[in-house]
Amino acid sequence: MRFLIACFVIALSVYFAFHRLEYDNGFIRFAKRSPGNRTAVKAPEKSPFEEDDLMMSWYMEDSDRHQSYSLHYDYYQDSCPTAERIITKGVRELYDAKPSVAPSLIRLLFHDCFIEGCDASVLLDADESLTSEKEASPNQSLKGFDVIESIKSELENVCPGVVSCADVLVLAAREAILMAGGPFYPLETGRRDSAVAFKEIAERELPSPQATISVILARFGTRGFNERETVSLFGAHSIGVTHCTFFEDRLYNFSGTGKPDPELDTGFKQELKTKCPFSASAPSPGTGIGPSTIPASDYGGVSSAGGNDGAIDLSYNNEGGEENFGTRYYRRLMQKKGLMYADQQLTGREETEMWVRAYASDTQLFRRDFAMSMMKLSNYHVLTGPLGQVRTTCSKVLPKN
Repeated sequence: MRFLIACFVIALSVYFAFHRLEYDNGFIRFAKRSPGNRTAVKAPEKSPFEEDDLMMSWYMEDSDRHQSYSLHYDYYQDSCPTAERIITKGVRELYDAKPSVAPSLIRLLFHDCFIEGCDASVLLDADESLTSEKEASPNQSLKGFDVIESIKSELENVCPGVVSCADVLVLAAREAILMAGGPFYPLETGRRDSAVAFKEIAERELPSPQATISVILARFGTRGFNERETVSLFGAHSIGVTHCTFFEDRLYNFSGTGKPDPELDTGFKQELKTKCPFSASAPSPGTGIGPSTIPASDYGGVSSAGGNDGAIDLSYNNEGGEENFGTRYYRRLMQKKGLMYADQQLTGREETEMWVRAYASDTQLFRRDFAMSMMKLSNYHVLTGPLGQVRTTCSKVLPKN
């Protein structure tokens, strides 16, 4: 038996040698023959492998070209090695002076990425050639533009024309989340800036604070986010400030009934009424007035005409400490203490309510899921290479050559 096995191995070795086969990472394949390895045989005018080699060369060149235009870690390692440190330092210094910068930057990121991708289009001012997204009603209370512009200005002093505003925004928002007690998550860079803005799309697509669960899931779903990811992103509503105007219909005139929202916790309702006394001009659900319900809110500044302007701290005086970033939001939803109608809607369906319950009880699960969802959002429909530009001023497109 051993003799037969030995003969078989020898025969197989001879076959492999004759047919130029080789073993590579678990696969047997033909080895390439080079003319230099041939002896006493005239090489053919065209090797049967040359066409494959040429196609592989084209593939490798195309892959290299694609890689140069794709996002990757340490994108600015050679062109601007201090870029991320400058952004981090800028956000931390501002946060130490004014913690409200964190929700402002997070909300700014959501409003940018949610409309046609993370391309810094929300930062553009209006000019003769474009209408600014800042003019869309859900964006009129956005803050943090000056923060991004300040950081960008410092980057321009060090590395002019290198770091995009889109990258500045996603990295600044990540640092803001970390400063506010949220999780760190790695980000690739190499985004480019848009040369156009999308005011009409922002007006139409950013969900209102009165959005139903069907609208919320539909809007997030068309952008590739499932129920779990959507619920996790809403956890950013655990920091920031909002105003009575955006939820007072739930206190006094829910769905035009002239009565409060029956789903609102009674004690919480009375607490809110002391901060938000009755106003006859309270908006009715579905008007779309005010900010969007995109997670991370700093709804200060602009409110609808005639409404209350009382401010409500979404962290409830940092309830539970920074380690409860996110989870306190879900716990309040379980207690029927969601502030916005859209917030409380997350408990209205089993497929979303199950994640509200999970995040309310498991901080680590929420932090992991939130980090993954933020990475996904930050990479949504980005522009790379020649598809975009690197603005020198974030509020203005580069002049045409």
